[in-house]
Amino acid sequence: MSEFSKSLSVSSSALRAQAARLRHVSENISNADTPGYRRKTVPFESLTDPTSQISEVKTGRVNLDRTELERIFDPAHPLADESGHYEGTNVDLMIELADAREAQRSYEANLKMFEQARQMSSSLTELLRK
Repeated sequence: MSEFSKSLSVSSSALRAQAARLRHVSENISNADTPGYRRKTVPFESLTDPTSQISEVKTGRVNLDRTELERIFDPAHPLADESGHYEGTNVDLMIELADAREAQRSYEANLKMFEQARQMSSSLTELLRK
């Protein structure tokens, strides 16, 4: 496997991982007002292919945030208990927006790396044709 192919493989695995992260962040944001919803997080793992010795990024199993759910007082809510409280969510929009921004920038950086490797490969091919 050429060095260009290896770099394309590494950056494409990182693109897939950041896309998965963005997908879970967007789910968290869309469910920020859903009673009982727990924030989802996705860990990244390094996966090394023993034959090619390429380390790629892989997403791990989706985890649910186990912090306390917000207790909301609203006796008129259908989920309220006898004290008038119900469990809200543990999604903090500021954290989700920060995670989304970080994932977006990481995605853009990996996309730039992918594009640079592709351009270098194309330029090398053109030089070899001459």
